Amino acid sequence: MINLSQRAEILKPSATLSLNKKAKEMKAKGFDVINLTVGEPDFDTPEEIKEFAIKAMKDGYTKYTEEKGMKNLREIICEKLEKDNGLKYDPEEIVISNGAKHSLFNIFLSILNPEDEVIIPVPYWVSYPAMVLICGGVPVFCKYNEKFKIDIEDLKTKITPKTKALILNSPSNPTGIVYEKKELEEIAEIILSNKIFCISDEVYEKIIFDKQHISIASLSKELKNLTIIVNGVSKTFAMTGWRIGFTASRKDIADAIGKIQGQTTSAPSSISQMASYYAIKEGERLFKNMVEEFKKRRNFLVENLSNEIKYPYPEGAFYMFLNFKNMDSKILSQRLLEEKLIATVPGEEFGVDNYIRISYALDIESLKKAVERVNEFVKENL
Repeated sequence: MINLSQRAEILKPSATLSLNKKAKEMKAKGFDVINLTVGEPDFDTPEEIKEFAIKAMKDGYTKYTEEKGMKNLREIICEKLEKDNGLKYDPEEIVISNGAKHSLFNIFLSILNPEDEVIIPVPYWVSYPAMVLICGGVPVFCKYNEKFKIDIEDLKTKITPKTKALILNSPSNPTGIVYEKKELEEIAEIILSNKIFCISDEVYEKIIFDKQHISIASLSKELKNLTIIVNGVSKTFAMTGWRIGFTASRKDIADAIGKIQGQTTSAPSSISQMASYYAIKEGERLFKNMVEEFKKRRNFLVENLSNEIKYPYPEGAFYMFLNFKNMDSKILSQRLLEEKLIATVPGEEFGVDNYIRISYALDIESLKKAVERVNEFVKENL
């Protein structure tokens, strides 16, 4: 028998997608499952974005685009970065890809040589380590402090001559924590003194409730030069299926990403790019109501979940990272599904084995039922 590649053999399937699939299958069989696994807004894409995409198709925007993406979309992203983040980029420093996940993959292919190390703070989004491995790199995990943010002293010990990059995710998946300026400055000092890249995943930038988002690249010109920003339209504008993400970086990195994309997927769908152009151009008025609704849901959960459940306070995104009696995350997740028909993601998948992640990207009535069931479980197991 001909063997498959080693990279295919070492990878695990996405736990989030697997659990989401299982929850849907159970629901299809008649079980009243409340699915708290999926990281996808439950809102539909705003109607006027869809209408703009339809018009774009009728106007003939149905062909290949430049490998870095449409010029008008890259220009409007530059305007957004300057207006929202105080960052000045040229359109040639922007690359549009098939979702932020694809943007990250392109980055790793562009910067990593075999055995280069990428520092990944725990807890992490499930796909970071897998992506690094696929691209020939070595994931190195950094501890978290009492605020579930990077432990600065541990980070210092993880830097080696092979360190190529640090991943920063704020607002965070899975915790919803948001980094403050002083905390970013501490991280920036380490990045600058060691001359490593910072891959700043800012895809939840606009879903933020109690603080202002600060891009680490905005702290200094030197830091901007070492930062590769990742963002997209999926979460902010409820456009997950349109598959548009982007990177902002210095030009040599953007050129490398563009070359790799040109030889793999080419540019993303021209229609999705046009829809994204409209979304970013129109900005806050298209997502403001969604963010307000996410905040109401966050507040409901914080106010109504049992006091026996511990978690880092979620300031952005639409997740909570829950701990109950330090139970093993797989056992807790499995029991909640079997006993209470609540689907969650075990924290083990995020590098922390006694927490579970829930998503509150679903309607308030479902969340009320979920809270009742979770609180019942807690009471029964005290």
